[in-house]
Amino acid sequence: MRKSKILLVEDNEGDIVLTTEAFEEADFKTNLIVARNGKEALNYLALEGRNSSLNLPDLILLDINLPLLNGHEVLHHIKQNKFTKHIPVIILTTSSSSNDINATYDNHANCFITKPADINEFFDVINSLSKFWFKIAKLPTQQ
Repeated sequence: MRKSKILLVEDNEGDIVLTTEAFEEADFKTNLIVARNGKEALNYLALEGRNSSLNLPDLILLDINLPLLNGHEVLHHIKQNKFTKHIPVIILTTSSSSNDINATYDNHANCFITKPADINEFFDVINSLSKFWFKIAKLPTQQ
């Protein structure tokens, strides 16, 4: 069984470490690629998509508050691109603003999750997310 490829778009180093540890504890075979700003995320997706759509991630975890391009802009680009629009995008952010929630669903996000402040709850969220997206849900095949 191949590792699931996840693109984590996150600028907070502590959240990157925490998310990495949460996936390791969840014991799912994942290849976590990190982009630390919106521009880096879109550059990665463009490069991988150009090389082969088989290199694109299976899932994207996207923060909203990012430097260079924010999460709303990144999401819009992902969902407008014929090579990336099929990739499920999970918004994983500290925001709980109804404006952010509505804007991300308007731009076809697959899910909006506010990061829990409690570390154990955060690990539970990552474990649940992993179980759902990689064991229950059927992901689209790479095109």
